[in-house]
Amino acid sequence: MLRLTDIKLPLDHDEGAINAAIIEKLAIEPAQLLSFDVFRRGYDARKRNVITLMYTLDVEVENEAALLVQFADDQRVKAKPDTDYHYVTKAPENLTERPVVIGTGPCGLFVGLVLAQMGFKPIILERGKEVRERTKDTFGFWRERKLNTESNVQFGEGGAGTFSDGKLYSQVRDPKNYGRKVLNEFVTAGAPEEILYVSKPHIGTFKLVTMVEKMRATIEGLGGEIRFSARVDEIDIENEQVKGVVLANGEYIKTSHVALAVGHSARDTYQMLLDKGVFIEPKPFSIGFRIEHKQSLIDESRFGTNAGHPILGAADYKLVHHCKNGRSVYSFCMCPGGTVVAATSEEGRVVTNGMSQYSRKERNANSAIVVGISPEEDYPGDILAGVELQRKWETIAFEQGGSNYDAPGQLVGDFMKNNPSKEAGEVEPSFKPGIKFTDLSKCIPQYAVDAIREALPAFNRKIRGFAMDDAMLTGVETRTSSPVRIKRDEKCVSINTKGLYPAGEGAGYAGGILSAGIDGIKVAEAIALSMVDG
Repeated sequence: MLRLTDIKLPLDHDEGAINAAIIEKLAIEPAQLLSFDVFRRGYDARKRNVITLMYTLDVEVENEAALLVQFADDQRVKAKPDTDYHYVTKAPENLTERPVVIGTGPCGLFVGLVLAQMGFKPIILERGKEVRERTKDTFGFWRERKLNTESNVQFGEGGAGTFSDGKLYSQVRDPKNYGRKVLNEFVTAGAPEEILYVSKPHIGTFKLVTMVEKMRATIEGLGGEIRFSARVDEIDIENEQVKGVVLANGEYIKTSHVALAVGHSARDTYQMLLDKGVFIEPKPFSIGFRIEHKQSLIDESRFGTNAGHPILGAADYKLVHHCKNGRSVYSFCMCPGGTVVAATSEEGRVVTNGMSQYSRKERNANSAIVVGISPEEDYPGDILAGVELQRKWETIAFEQGGSNYDAPGQLVGDFMKNNPSKEAGEVEPSFKPGIKFTDLSKCIPQYAVDAIREALPAFNRKIRGFAMDDAMLTGVETRTSSPVRIKRDEKCVSINTKGLYPAGEGAGYAGGILSAGIDGIKVAEAIALSMVDG
């Protein structure tokens, strides 16, 4: 087959337009076109009232070889690349050891799934509960303020990505097409097939719940084992070699291969690793607020008269501003048609995040507006100083919110004028349990306040109404990424602890569902090759 890229068609093209575009591009007779599949569909909305669809197509035609010669100098016509996943090895029949995977977020799930598919029968340990029980605990916290520190937005089957927008796109380099493997497995588990071809695929929380359950069943059907409420309190290390893991109940599991896929909020695990001498280094992350607008404002700004078109769906945005003081402010984890959610995993702290369902039909759009910070400038000294910085501002947010898990909130107009807010305006806040209106400048460092105040008018020039007085700010967003990196080598092994494979977002090697899944596949391959080849 051939792969054709950069095929442009109007937003409301007719049913036969793709056929006609292929025939015109290749200058062939209609009978020579045998079939085609849409590999990717995106859109160009730079002219919001004249939006163009952009297609990448896999095309079956007669005389393919001759056409490849004819279009040898045209980068938009190539042979279809092999995007199928190929396993690097398989487990020997006399396998005497089972690898252990810590964590069942998207990274841990893909470590476990790919190891199981290769026959290694992994043991997967999750400190939280299975996904449906975890969902009850999470919604219970939002409704009744009852926090379970082991079962919440951060901890439990599916990881933090379960309560998110379910975005399935990433900017990581992926020369081996691992991302395609991730998407195919999600479709097998029940995700809509459109995630294979739309340019910005997403799933949403409720669909993710059932998908995670099906992936678990697949792993178990292949001989893998998944244990819940099984927190790992210690990794047994002798002479810089992993020997096993110790669970909170005292159980010891012997293994020399451990994938550490704990997520970015496993602060107790970071401390344990540091105490055991595993090499960890601080890394940059970001801090700020969630901002909410009516989704209709974002749709109109991005799509103009095409707002509401079913192909386009709810509009998103991506914004960045480089401040005069050298700071950068940017939008993060934008959730069209979604809600702002309580995402703490520790008592006495308030953390915000964003979540959408597949339909993206809630009234508001939200995203984080955050300021990049670095260990060199903002939290020097102790390796876990970034964790303590997060805790400091999460605790202040808890206090400013009334010490009952309400979040502190402020209208953008009041924030810009340094006036505490008293009530909501046109944009009704979505955060549960609730909002206490206050002065958000008390909830993040002053340099971050100054940077956001400079950035909001700049963002308003890109999206009219973004800095409107009644836009809603909710604090605080602190867990944009892990504040540490558990450093590993080119074989995905800790640089000073053999048999330990730091993986995913918590280890500093991913940022989102898709990149975490991709990293999980890399780590699974590294473990499998080590167990076979030594």
